[in-house]
Amino acid sequence: MDPVLIGEILAGLMFVGVIGVLMLGFPVAFSLAGTAILFGLVGWWLGVYDASNYGSLAGRYIGLMTNEVLVAVPLFVFMGVMLERSGIAEQLLLTMGKLFGNLRGGLALSVIVVGALLAASTGVVGATVVTMGLISLPAMLRAGYDPKLATGVICASGTLGQIIPPSTVLIFMGDMLSGINAQVQMEKGNFAPEPVSVGALFAGAIIPGLLLVGIYAAYVIFKAFTDPQSAPATPVPESEKRNLWREVVVALIPPLLLIVAVLGSILAGVATPTEAASVGSVGALLLSLLRGKLTFGILRQAVISTATITSMVFIILFGAAVFSIVFRMMGGDNLVHEFLSSMPGGAVGAIIIVMFVMFLLGFILDTFEIIFIVIPITAPVLLALDVDPIWLGVMVGVNLQTSFLTPPFGFALFYLRGVAPARISTGMIYKGVIPFVILQIIAVITLFFFPQLITWLPGLLY
Repeated sequence: MDPVLIGEILAGLMFVGVIGVLMLGFPVAFSLAGTAILFGLVGWWLGVYDASNYGSLAGRYIGLMTNEVLVAVPLFVFMGVMLERSGIAEQLLLTMGKLFGNLRGGLALSVIVVGALLAASTGVVGATVVTMGLISLPAMLRAGYDPKLATGVICASGTLGQIIPPSTVLIFMGDMLSGINAQVQMEKGNFAPEPVSVGALFAGAIIPGLLLVGIYAAYVIFKAFTDPQSAPATPVPESEKRNLWREVVVALIPPLLLIVAVLGSILAGVATPTEAASVGSVGALLLSLLRGKLTFGILRQAVISTATITSMVFIILFGAAVFSIVFRMMGGDNLVHEFLSSMPGGAVGAIIIVMFVMFLLGFILDTFEIIFIVIPITAPVLLALDVDPIWLGVMVGVNLQTSFLTPPFGFALFYLRGVAPARISTGMIYKGVIPFVILQIIAVITLFFFPQLITWLPGLLY
């Protein structure tokens, strides 16, 4: 049999095999690398490729470890953990709850606003969902909110950190798309391609992030007026109104200043994402110090948490590197290219298929797992079909936000389940997020038909 055909068959079986292994519950990084090595040995034994090709793996590892852009990831994680430990999220939630309390659905609207602010200043999804679950969920239940609406809005708002900058997902996406785009452009004869910068991806994600905030808020307002009992008003006592605006200023100014310092410096081209992340980390330390929360114990917890999260992500990245290299060596990229290129509708049909596959994978895999597996395989084909890399990166980010929301394995659902009262069943949480998953799909469709919502701001700034 033709070695090329054997390789393509093995590549397809390897992709299916790794999904099966992951569904059995094995650790992601070791599942990716282990499955790839097993199939790689079979391919080598069958003469599909020369084992010396594995030498490219060392270069890939060294490239990842010396990549200055990826240094921003642990820095942004540290910034988010420190802000969560400093109590800023708690103060924001309590203050915004008072500010919007007189409105129907006011508490839910305050959760959305705070979720957006925390996303723009921390980007740590788990910490945001847990914090809002601990503080806002009991308050909303005491006020008589429908548990399904309360849990749904907390999960959805907590996942805004997936797309609103500084999103660690977009940092990895920018790094991968930049390398892939450079390779594709050189194959087309363009030997000086423009890099896909993380700053451009951040700029492209701002309007989609605000769009999601807007449709979440619109749904809550619609729900409050069509079903008032599900989202009642919670009037603030007169005694608490006197200093309310002072509390709002004190709660809002620190995170807003941090957002301006971090995102403003990136978008203005004053600082790289890594430099801005350093500023953000120092800013988080200063805010913790000003609030009297900067103790050795809190700093130690933040450092350990940062190391744990960063190690987890990078181990998955290294495992995915093995997988993608073996997949290419066996001719899997040619298989994917032929499949996507033959789709009806050309680039549009290929994009729809890739987005649909990613959406389905979101039921069983985490966001990082999906992008590390799927982007290296599919992005070369899509970029070769002249798909805009910035648009593609943001679309993937918005689409994969559903992986944190979609039952039964959405991570945001697990985070909230861990802190929700016993009377809130898992079924309630699942039912509560369904409307927000639908809103996510509406947002993806809107961005698909109106790509200028993504490309306008990067085109203006870069």
